[in-house]
Amino acid sequence: MATHASFMPGVKVQNRVWTWLTTVDHKRIGILYGTTSFVFFLLAGLESLLMRVQLARPDSTLIGPQAYNELFTMHGTTMIFLAVMPLSTAFINFAVPLLIGARDVAFPRLNALSYWLFLAGGLLLNFGWLLGTAPDAGWFGYANLTSKQFSPGPHLDFWILAIQMLGVSSILGALNFVVTIINMRAPGMRLLWMPVFVWMVLVMQFLVLLAFPPLTVGMIFLMFDRFFGTLFFSPAAGGDPLLWQHLFWIFAHPEVYILILPPMGIISEVIPTFAAKPLFGAPMMIYAGIAIGFLSFGVWSHHMFAVGLGPAADSAFSMITMLIAIPTGVKILNWIMTLWGGRIRFRAPLFFALGFIGMFTMGGLSGVMHASPPVDLQQTDSYFVVAHLHYVLFGGSVFALFAGAYFWWPKVFGRMLDERLGRIHFWLTLIGFNVAFFPMHILGLLGMPRRVYTYAPDLGWNLWNLLATVGAFLIGASLLVFLANVVKTTRTGTPAGGDPWDGRTLEWSISSPPPAWNFSRIPTVHGRDEFWLRKHGDHDGRRPPDPVPAAPAPIHMPPPSYWPILVAASLLVMMVGFLTKTEQVVIGGLLTLLSIYGFALEYHPKPYGDEVRPSS
Repeated sequence: MATHASFMPGVKVQNRVWTWLTTVDHKRIGILYGTTSFVFFLLAGLESLLMRVQLARPDSTLIGPQAYNELFTMHGTTMIFLAVMPLSTAFINFAVPLLIGARDVAFPRLNALSYWLFLAGGLLLNFGWLLGTAPDAGWFGYANLTSKQFSPGPHLDFWILAIQMLGVSSILGALNFVVTIINMRAPGMRLLWMPVFVWMVLVMQFLVLLAFPPLTVGMIFLMFDRFFGTLFFSPAAGGDPLLWQHLFWIFAHPEVYILILPPMGIISEVIPTFAAKPLFGAPMMIYAGIAIGFLSFGVWSHHMFAVGLGPAADSAFSMITMLIAIPTGVKILNWIMTLWGGRIRFRAPLFFALGFIGMFTMGGLSGVMHASPPVDLQQTDSYFVVAHLHYVLFGGSVFALFAGAYFWWPKVFGRMLDERLGRIHFWLTLIGFNVAFFPMHILGLLGMPRRVYTYAPDLGWNLWNLLATVGAFLIGASLLVFLANVVKTTRTGTPAGGDPWDGRTLEWSISSPPPAWNFSRIPTVHGRDEFWLRKHGDHDGRRPPDPVPAAPAPIHMPPPSYWPILVAASLLVMMVGFLTKTEQVVIGGLLTLLSIYGFALEYHPKPYGDEVRPSS
């Protein structure tokens, strides 16, 4: 594992690159996830701007219908699978071992493999742009739009193969973090003493393990239909197009909470820190997160009220959809009560956290509307649904992810982001977000269907579409401010120190950036918010005993490995072979088997890290 010496002047560039390609350090993998997913986030944003330019005025001919289909398919798929979800994974990779007092994850090489599979899947998905055959049937892939008849060529084949690679990456990561959280907590850290962020991650990873298999089954059916001529979704052959919808939404509604639970956990760490008081009702926050995860598997068919499931099914899914709003409301109440009476410091992380609460609440209220089948029938496939989706996923997840970025940036890189630019970033994002997406509610009520690439000038949609386009460009400007902040911080940022926010949890008890081994001595936990208790004591002023300094001694660290990237590259070669030549499938398959064999049997006779001897 590379230490911070690899960042020192004089180290050869090729050595630096090699250490990143072979790293198994959870912190570096978190940085890789964050950088890669942010690039995909910018790409998805560019796709959305092109769509908004097309819709800014009626009868526009800037983008044709085929290109527009490709844009909205790739925008949705990229945002969900390549941007928001892996951005959460970046925070999970970097922060979770530090929050639970561990030196690394349970399976470091599996963690690296998960990242490289994610990158390979993202590249495969976007290869279609280079060949002029990007996926074009929507990120939901409804049958029969995905059949060869309606989507000839390799458009959807890129989508099918890439999503399966991304699913493997997610499942491997979920297994890793479930084991890490359950087995590698610091001594004394009871389950209910774990930080709420860690709890939300644990629930989210169980959702991944349970939700991705139905999607994988649907993708295999679709792959067989397109590659081998089967007819799983063809009514004429005894298939059923609704089978795809059930398999997809059994995955996709839990996916909503896969996307939102880690951001909820981030907010639950940011607000107590900047309110200088414990999280109100922390056990209830944990139980509410578990309830959300449990109920998320019982609401998938509220996406299908329009298909004619019948009154019994409609009533059942309607009631459960209303019920899932209760634990969400518990969380919002507890965040507000945490702020109530606190010594609030208004800094950039808190601004984004407050923006999350407001925007996510608005998105949740429009979501409750869709729990009513008659209302849903009117709003299905209209821009009202587009507005609701973005208020939940952008107003929710993305606001919280930026809160986490400003909050943990000093810990990751050892420098503070600029506060003034951070506030400008927040206000541009908040204003641009509402200008972009609130008019979509009105467009939906005025009858504008989603996924249309143009419209007539006499429908009353002109002003609202123009406003939405202006808002989208304001969001784009806010991202430029954030990038300027990153560049400025890299050059002249203020050194952060170990604890710039007067933090509450264990990651703030060590240096910024953390050493390769995280903790010189694994901490012992005596209560919730262990580091806060050490500094300030509980409400009676009692403090836990000071940790005993570690004697200088070697710390065994997992060695770097090139097998994860070789496995991912070999699998990518095989997947591309499905779209090109059978011989390449065979070659890629053999390379994959050989690299998996090498990955499984990699052996280091000498423990790596004997030279790692922390001084204290």
